[in-house]
Amino acid sequence: MTGRAIGNGSATAEAVGEDCLRVLVADDQDVVRSGFRLILSSYDGLAVIGEARNGEEAVEAARALRPDVVLMDVRMPVKNGIEATRDIRNDPRLSSVRVLVLTTFDIDEYVYDALSAGASGFLLKDAEPDDIAAAIRVVAAGDALIQPSVMRRLVETFVATRPRTPRSGSSAAAAAAALATLTDREREILVLVARGLSNDQIADELVISPATVKTHLARIMGKLDAHDRAQLVVCAYEGGLVSPAL
Repeated sequence: MTGRAIGNGSATAEAVGEDCLRVLVADDQDVVRSGFRLILSSYDGLAVIGEARNGEEAVEAARALRPDVVLMDVRMPVKNGIEATRDIRNDPRLSSVRVLVLTTFDIDEYVYDALSAGASGFLLKDAEPDDIAAAIRVVAAGDALIQPSVMRRLVETFVATRPRTPRSGSSAAAAAAALATLTDREREILVLVARGLSNDQIADELVISPATVKTHLARIMGKLDAHDRAQLVVCAYEGGLVSPAL
């Protein structure tokens, strides 16, 4: 069954105004989808235009409805959320669609895999309604959202316990070449991003202005071909800039 716009409070894609953020909710549990639909319906500027019960439906619905943001559960039947995220991010027609992964705990064994697949961030399923709405707006604006607790545990747990995935010779060389283009300051900032620091925190750490941090980040993303902060974490890890000691 394909993903679809569902009644009971869901808005049809055609009825949503241009200034309204369009959200697709993908979760195999009816109660979870209903909960997010009810929460988001209470906020101006947000509209649930469709729901999906598995990863395959999520990809089909994303292609049919073109949402701004997909709230994606990880553990779903038929196709899991990681595979679905990768399919969405690899589809040129869906380049503007952002994926926000839903997790039950503040650390999930699939967190890094979802980041590598192109997720723009993570959100706990029991997050406060205001935090959920804010997260959707942040991701839709093209920024990454990773809750600090998730980021810290990601670095501490994943880097310490899982070996780096070997790359092919060409991709490894390309990654090394990209990192080699970074200045010392840019590499320093990249490491701090991987540690989960915000722009303001990085500015305090390096005694520079937040505006300067933002400028550096834009250059780093351009050099590493990263679409958001989450992808920078992947680059830092795979480039060996992040270690369990951080």
